[in-house]
Amino acid sequence: MTTKLLSHPRRAAMSALAAVAAGGTAVAVLIFSGTGASAAEAPVDLGTAANFSVLAGARVTNTGPTFLAQNLGVSPGSAATGFPPGLVGGETHLADAVALQAQNDLTTAYNDAAGRTPFTILPAELGGTTLVPGVYRIGAAQLTGALTLNSQADPGAVFIFQIDSTLITASGSSVVFINGSSPCNVYWQVGSSATIGTGSQFVGNILAQESITMTTGATLQGRAMARTGAVTLDTNTINAPVCLQPTGTPTQPTGTPTGTPTQPTGTPTQPTGTPTNTPTGTPTGTPTGQPTGQPTPTRTRLPVTGGSGGGALVPVLTGIGGIAVASGAALLLLYRRRTTNS
Repeated sequence: MTTKLLSHPRRAAMSALAAVAAGGTAVAVLIFSGTGASAAEAPVDLGTAANFSVLAGARVTNTGPTFLAQNLGVSPGSAATGFPPGLVGGETHLADAVALQAQNDLTTAYNDAAGRTPFTILPAELGGTTLVPGVYRIGAAQLTGALTLNSQADPGAVFIFQIDSTLITASGSSVVFINGSSPCNVYWQVGSSATIGTGSQFVGNILAQESITMTTGATLQGRAMARTGAVTLDTNTINAPVCLQPTGTPTQPTGTPTGTPTQPTGTPTQPTGTPTNTPTGTPTGTPTGQPTGQPTPTRTRLPVTGGSGGGALVPVLTGIGGIAVASGAALLLLYRRRTTNS
């Protein structure tokens, strides 16, 4: 009977200690996984295609005073009509090596955007929707009204839209941002052709397999790039997307210092006379002993590795460890008391 009485408290104590240790480990794992497990989506690398407002495979046609902030390019085609009255802020490249390289980079970017996973499936109508950063897949996309993109306070947030067939926006539709989203990181991978409706205010990099049509008065903060077909313009404005930078970086002082530094006036006075008490004689004796100890090496600051925010976990994990130790000590004391009483 005595053996049984002793074995039961021992089993209970060991089981409780194991449970405390397991619980502390589980909480630590949850904390770490919640802070560093999910990685943000990387931007799509456009390569040299990022230098173009409009890039077409067949030709570019324009009507009216369209303005392109960056380059205009066509490859393998060589036709670009309507400039003027259209104005190109950058350079025009027609069937040259620069346009060919840009098309090659566009193909790479298109395939990258099309292959991103995992993705979330969306219905065809995007109007009236608010989306957070991520990859979205749509069969045939249409936009009526406003689509809101919420970066959740991350200026580098990435939005990728994988569209199987067409992208069509209604007249007066728009894409708007909240919480610091950046047009620089919005990508529309279109499986066939895109049509941006009259007066639409569209945002992002349009990567179309076939053609892109921007109807009268539509604006684009981004790029219109078609791999094989034409890009058709009509009194449009295409500005380069603005890439927002993270906030909180040190700012440089502004302004020019005023005033001229004051120089010391007067001439320094040289000492006069001959110094007295000049030491005489020759010093006797030689120093004894050698210096002891080695010079202290200069400390080198090592780079900090790992994800941001890890320092905030130290107090939490320390608290968990303290709870585990205290619980274990209490259980061990209970076990000793029971064995003593037995």
